[in-house]
Amino acid sequence: MYPLALYDHKEIEKVFNIVEQGEKTGIIFNIQKFSVHDGPGIRTTVFMKGCPLHCYWCSNAESINPKPELGVIRERCNNCGKCLKACPEEAISFDDNVIRFNRDRCTACGECVAVCFPGALTIYGRQVTVGDVFKEVSRDKSFYEGSSGGVTVSGGEPLRQADFVIALFEECREAGIHTCLDTSGYAASDVLKQVLRVTDYVLFDIKHMNLETHRRVTGQPNTLILKNGRMVAPSGAEMLCRIPLIAGVNDTVPNITETARFVKSLGDGIQVELLPYHRLGVAKYQTLDKHYPGEDYTTPLPEQVKAVKQIFEQLNVKCNIGG
Repeated sequence: MYPLALYDHKEIEKVFNIVEQGEKTGIIFNIQKFSVHDGPGIRTTVFMKGCPLHCYWCSNAESINPKPELGVIRERCNNCGKCLKACPEEAISFDDNVIRFNRDRCTACGECVAVCFPGALTIYGRQVTVGDVFKEVSRDKSFYEGSSGGVTVSGGEPLRQADFVIALFEECREAGIHTCLDTSGYAASDVLKQVLRVTDYVLFDIKHMNLETHRRVTGQPNTLILKNGRMVAPSGAEMLCRIPLIAGVNDTVPNITETARFVKSLGDGIQVELLPYHRLGVAKYQTLDKHYPGEDYTTPLPEQVKAVKQIFEQLNVKCNIGG
């Protein structure tokens, strides 16, 4: 079983504070340019840190913890020991020439990264202002306009940093940049409602229709998610339901049939995108000294994915296969 990490909400609120100038800040772990799988057109995707779900198949291990984290690629380490001397918390040691960390003591200050010339160390997550991010994403406005693209916030779960997302989307809308929210749907409905006011497009994940199975494989029930899905549909934002397809977990005929009926109940024109499971995120777990919980899962065969697609289409729900 995958140990569910519990994060203190008061500590999270301290991290997602407001700087002296009054500009909102957030914690992100990446800004990816020229994204073509995170909404319509060419987009810039801002990846927010922190997620209340702990899906066994998650490929972004660095997205779960809301705070910055130290990552290590041990194959690059040359055992020079400079990081050990630089660490103010004495959280680094070497055991048989293998670098080790006391992660309870590590504050992710980055002092060790600064002296690691082989590039073995990195910090996942950094605090940024809305202005910082808007300046970065607005540079590619011409690409958005030429492709009907825009800016997407993903994660993690971006609704965990809703104030930041709202402020960023307000800036984008004022500049005529299309906004897209990529969400698991697991957040307070009032919070989602506020974000939807400034959102043009929603990528909404549906992982499993059975409450207990959903709880077992993600750590949380799906009641709130389904409720929020029903709220997104009539909000005025375009909606695409995305399904991470895990062989033996959510690709069964009963679950896919129930999923199709749920999507159809949201209204005409809402489509489904299947995202077949892959193992590309395993290395990230290793850099954080975490166990990969999806090690027993396999990538669904092409014929399995096509069979799922056919079920949706037979129930009059448009479906495509994503990457």
